[in-house]
Amino acid sequence: MSLERNQVINEFNQQVKPVSLWADAWKRLRRNKMALIGLWIVAVFAVLTLMAPMLPIYSNTEQEMKHINLPPSFKNAGQVALETLQRKANQINAMIANEGRDDLKPELEKVMAEYELIKAEINVNPVHKRVYLMGTDYLGRDMLSRTIYGGRISMLIGFIGTITAVFIGIIIGAIAGYIGGRLDDFLMRFVDIMYGLPYMLVVIILMAMFRKEGQSSVIILFVAIAMVSWLTIARVVRGQIISLKNAEFVEAARSMGASSARIIFRHLLPNTLGVIIVFSTLSLPGFIMSESFLSFLGLGVSAPDASWGTLVSEGVQSMELFPWRLLVPACVMTIFLFAMNFLGDGLRDALDPQSKNRA
Repeated sequence: MSLERNQVINEFNQQVKPVSLWADAWKRLRRNKMALIGLWIVAVFAVLTLMAPMLPIYSNTEQEMKHINLPPSFKNAGQVALETLQRKANQINAMIANEGRDDLKPELEKVMAEYELIKAEINVNPVHKRVYLMGTDYLGRDMLSRTIYGGRISMLIGFIGTITAVFIGIIIGAIAGYIGGRLDDFLMRFVDIMYGLPYMLVVIILMAMFRKEGQSSVIILFVAIAMVSWLTIARVVRGQIISLKNAEFVEAARSMGASSARIIFRHLLPNTLGVIIVFSTLSLPGFIMSESFLSFLGLGVSAPDASWGTLVSEGVQSMELFPWRLLVPACVMTIFLFAMNFLGDGLRDALDPQSKNRA
């Protein structure tokens, strides 16, 4: 009696449905609770950033000077602005009364004039009906909207930078590992030389050379990072190719007349896909951190665009007076980076056939 396709018989003469590598990996990944939580968090962040223009949030670039540096609140912005101005007026009055700071009287008059203006407009101007759940920045822009759109740019830089670095690393590592000989020596010595250079210093030099004032630097930023971040994946892929290039399935393909390119891209690279996926997952947070570091130095994303790094940089300058401007983007970025690392660790265990988590 012939068996149906995709069926096998075990030692007990029972039909067993074969399980593919990816189905087995997904089964192991689901047992890793932290990796599964990380996957859901990353998915939520990706959906929010991609759907940002359609979300019911305020514009990330619209400035409302009457709502400068408002704290996070569920109240209407007009009411929060009045309370903030009232506290500021009380503080100035206390300084004038207790310290004799008569030089602050013009500032007090300015605050009270702004207070009366907002009080007169609060029931007329619809802008005062807004609710800023995460507060506002120094130009009266919504921090929630700025953080979502900033995540869009940070994740875009991380994703495109990772794809570019992995693509370059795969090509160079696969060619060096399969062909070997002098070409392998030349490519690996070039990689060693690049490893000897200070990574971040090279990126800073590239950004300083090609970044133009007043122009968007997103493309230059991810190109500069990707150009010097493919070295590790090239070595990893080369090692995997060397360990597989003399395997039986490669010898069979070679004996059938398959070209070197076909063997590399159709037989060898698919067998290293698990390592590549894990490396990519763990590299993306590194790209985001590099972008944040450059933005912190003022070499990152240019205004009016903003990333998590630029928002953190702006928040640090006023964290004592307006801590939410630092905490909101910093906490969001930290959650995303932790989620990506948990997901990367889970994928590493799930795609490893010798994993201790395998049932």
